[in-house]
Amino acid sequence: MRLIVMFDLPIDTSEDRRNYRQFRKELINEGFLMIQYSVYARVCVTKQSAQFTENRIKTFLPPRGLIQTLTVTEKQYNSMHFLVGDQKDDVRNTSDRTVVI
Repeated sequence: MRLIVMFDLPIDTSEDRRNYRQFRKELINEGFLMIQYSVYARVCVTKQSAQFTENRIKTFLPPRGLIQTLTVTEKQYNSMHFLVGDQKDDVRNTSDRTVVI
């Protein structure tokens, strides 16, 4: 299961830019990888862990902007089509790294 975070944050003022950098840094610290600009994804083992992660994101939301989450299964994520550009052959686009202990 993947939790995808999509966001559009203002960068008009220095405070907005600081909030953007801080939010992005917190996402990376939570284990998210950048898929595209302002689109980050993370592997979650269960739906409950995806909900837990979403609740953790709610603790560091910036005051302004638009932030959305989407939960998809590995099968749905792997059926993503690349219309323009090349698929990267790293851990972002494979389900091989999912290990349940």
